[in-house]
Amino acid sequence: MTVGTGSPAQARSAAPHAPEPPPVPDPGGAPQPHRGTAPYAPGGDGGPGLGIDPDDLPDGLVVADETGRIICFNAAASRITAVPGDRALGRPLDQALPLEDLKGHRWWALTDPYGGLATRSGQPERNLLLPGGREVLVSARYVRSRPTGPVQRVVVCLRGTEARRRTERSHAELIATVAHELRSPLTSVKGFTATLLDKWERFTDDQKRLMLETVDADAGRIKRLIAELLDISRIDSGRLEVRRQRVDIAAAVGRHVHAHITRGQSPDRFFVRVRPDLPDLWADPDKIDQILGNLLENAVRHGEGTVTIEVAPTTATTDGEKGTEVSVSDEGPGIPEESMGRVFTRFWRGSKRGGTGLGLYIVKGVVEAHGGTITVGRGPRGGAEFRFILPVGTPAHLL
Repeated sequence: MTVGTGSPAQARSAAPHAPEPPPVPDPGGAPQPHRGTAPYAPGGDGGPGLGIDPDDLPDGLVVADETGRIICFNAAASRITAVPGDRALGRPLDQALPLEDLKGHRWWALTDPYGGLATRSGQPERNLLLPGGREVLVSARYVRSRPTGPVQRVVVCLRGTEARRRTERSHAELIATVAHELRSPLTSVKGFTATLLDKWERFTDDQKRLMLETVDADAGRIKRLIAELLDISRIDSGRLEVRRQRVDIAAAVGRHVHAHITRGQSPDRFFVRVRPDLPDLWADPDKIDQILGNLLENAVRHGEGTVTIEVAPTTATTDGEKGTEVSVSDEGPGIPEESMGRVFTRFWRGSKRGGTGLGLYIVKGVVEAHGGTITVGRGPRGGAEFRFILPVGTPAHLL
């Protein structure tokens, strides 16, 4: 069997003809092509099926009959391709959608749905170009009356590339951020180690210790950044694991406050209020430390005045399950109302005081992995207030 490379219209003579719907006359008497706006039944005939109008579909839908002429071109297809439906209906598929691959090859000539191999059932999604360079994501299904019979319909799905471009931009931003954040500590580590190796005898013990402490701090910074990247990967793929243990969250708050005081913050900078009758909380202790560490660091770095941490019992879910509520607030300028919807997105930064912009995105993912919720708002003294609620998460064997 010879595989043809012509257009679908040229393959008409090789494909048997099914009865065509009667033409609809226009006011001038000229016959019009069947518009194909009636929904298709699952069996492949043209009768009513699920009662769904093709124009209701979010993706572009293009259907060609056994002769290669378009019988359905929905509103989304017109929007994505900028081809009016009236111009597409009744035309050969390769003329209404003159698609090319990224190398400039005519796509319909390459795929040849009507004259190609009878075992093919369609084409996977590909990035193709319309005239003028408009990019579209195209997939196709070949409908046959029997497994190796002639093609009765070609069903084409069209999607815009905006969502994919947003994802690609997000990945590019992540790579740029990682490269920027790694460059500074790696430069420092390389510089100090090279200096020590080259001129070890010239430095005093105190100078050596200072250099090694700097190297250690920069190595810790790199380690934290890599941990953030791994967390983002697990959150995005839904593979973030939670190893639940009984957690004393009040003690965890105390440890984080003490760590900030040890690093030079005034004890008066923090006010901790722990309400009585806290339920037993079963959570991943490392991830609870991660949540508290990010929120307190955010309040200290970007906020002002007293940082207030409050821990209280609450109802975590609508079915009355007990939970623990933790709020962290400051007395700074707060977060503008128009920015609150973006706080938990990647790379959001509330100020220019450093940071990767990934911390709050990770916090939200970790809280939700525990089955909890987190919100941001304005605190009682005007600053930002982050409030998260965790269900007690009691293991099944203890219920």
